[in-house]
Amino acid sequence: MIVAHQPEELGSSSRAVAIGTFDGVHRGHLRVIEAARTAGSRPAVVTFDPHPRTVFGSPVELLTTLDRRLELLEAAGVEDALVLRFDEELAALEPAEFAERVLRRIGAGAVAAGEGFRFGRERAGDLGLLERLGFDVRRVPIVDGVSSSRVRALLAAGEVGQAAALLGRPAEVEGIVVHGDHRGRLLGFPTANLATPPDLLVPSLGIYAGAALGRRAAISIGTNPHYGGTTRRAEAFLLDFDGDLYGRRLVLELWQRLRDEAAYDSEAELVAAIERDVEQTRASERPA
Repeated sequence: MIVAHQPEELGSSSRAVAIGTFDGVHRGHLRVIEAARTAGSRPAVVTFDPHPRTVFGSPVELLTTLDRRLELLEAAGVEDALVLRFDEELAALEPAEFAERVLRRIGAGAVAAGEGFRFGRERAGDLGLLERLGFDVRRVPIVDGVSSSRVRALLAAGEVGQAAALLGRPAEVEGIVVHGDHRGRLLGFPTANLATPPDLLVPSLGIYAGAALGRRAAISIGTNPHYGGTTRRAEAFLLDFDGDLYGRRLVLELWQRLRDEAAYDSEAELVAAIERDVEQTRASERPA
């Protein structure tokens, strides 16, 4: 997939463009992308970074980093992605000016978006305007009950199974592997500790069954209360894995929430609990 940050970098070509923020690339987003992909021209996406709501003073816990969003868009069949920096200047463009400067300049013939999509200064532009400007508009109905805000609420409650149903894939958390306290290795369960981006949503504290790098993983999101910890961490024990992951970006799939985190009366009890987590992880199934 070609990724550009200015329309000129893509140039003008016959394109069918899906437009939106696409945080999480959930099932509703995938329908918009499919509408563009089946329109008969080169499928492309116009998306925004940072999230538009943050520019207007409403912080957003993101479901995906920009890198992960682009990976998921490519997996959905997108061939070109234009990532526009969303700032006050872009937000102030009149809707028709945005359409000419961005969509027309990259050769958009068909434009696909959710039926409630709004854009331009004071969000005055809609799909009807794009039709009047001569674009072949593909209106995509909202998928009932599917939204990024709903996924955020489910993950904040640890409901990773329900979130997967909305996403169309397992929920994820990602970060760069950094050094931790190395207690896991001493206990026989070496973990990859993630430094997660500050604006990325990290699901509810607890122990999860999941996967990373194509291997099952027992995942802890918590403060390590057995050792009196107070800082939230995300760490994963990759089953049947032996290797150095320090400095690597790691995407963890969360398949099932197994239990709350807990403090134990002894390390022997802690090890026994981890062993049970590992066995449950081996038996768990990836959400469809």
